[in-house]
Amino acid sequence: MSTNVLRTAEGWWVVLGDRAVPVDTKAVTTAELIADREAVEEAALSGDAGTPVAELIALAPVTTPCRVVAQMVNYRSHARDSGFTGDIPPAFFRKASGSVSGPGECVVRPEHVKFLDYEIELGLVMGAPLPVGTVVEERDLPSYVAGLVITNDVSARDVQLTKTQFYESKSYPTFTPTGPHLALLEPQDFAHFLDLRLKLSVNGDLRQDRTLADMIVRPAQALTLLARFQALDAGDLLLTGTPGGTALKAPPKPVEKIGALLPPAVKWKAFFKSQAKNPHYLHAGDVITATIATQDGRIDLGEQRTPVADPRQESK
Repeated sequence: MSTNVLRTAEGWWVVLGDRAVPVDTKAVTTAELIADREAVEEAALSGDAGTPVAELIALAPVTTPCRVVAQMVNYRSHARDSGFTGDIPPAFFRKASGSVSGPGECVVRPEHVKFLDYEIELGLVMGAPLPVGTVVEERDLPSYVAGLVITNDVSARDVQLTKTQFYESKSYPTFTPTGPHLALLEPQDFAHFLDLRLKLSVNGDLRQDRTLADMIVRPAQALTLLARFQALDAGDLLLTGTPGGTALKAPPKPVEKIGALLPPAVKWKAFFKSQAKNPHYLHAGDVITATIATQDGRIDLGEQRTPVADPRQESK
């Protein structure tokens, strides 16, 4: 069984039901905590009555700075929504680690962004260095991946599409809510990956709901492909793609063909005029709820609840 760990301003905690037990460790970073698994295990077995989890303010269990890498179009349902057909080449992009925020912090919409979107993603937290050239087989995953977290790859679609700029559009502060739990895995837990179900709701309206069986490139292959050019270290974070159900959808084929004939400025003006009628984009006051768990509860990453705010609201 996996062990859920929480991070607060006071330190690290092992979550045991509705209570949490402090971990006696000098670890400050996620990498240091992963290296001190003995202290985590001692806390889990201590018999300490603990503190109610509801009384703790959870921070992101992935500390920064670190590398934050993401996979693009990695679920079949998302590929259909995005208008892709045929084989989809694996692709990665980087996010600024300054975008990582806590599981209860506000997602703050930059003033110039009008089309703010959500993408629930399973985050892999590295437990050991992944040198360039590494080949990772399924059986090797426990040697490289220490744990899992819920992440939300929040996206400024008007920046992403008009500039073809993933780094900027997904790297604003608060654009990677992470946690609440870091689920530290045992080797036998990896056999249950495909049973993990990702669910995201906005104001109680279920928008995304898929298991990892919908994935195109699974974690071992993804790490192998990434290691062709990118090294990772313990504590680094890989976001593994989002299922279908995001606000952004590809336009119908006839509309897409017409749009291809237009000058870029005219095309994007027309596209976003139509997108303005889409009620699924995020607005101030919305609350995003995200969960990732297996049906049997063997792996349960907790619940992430992030309100959406405008910059003026957040500064008050």
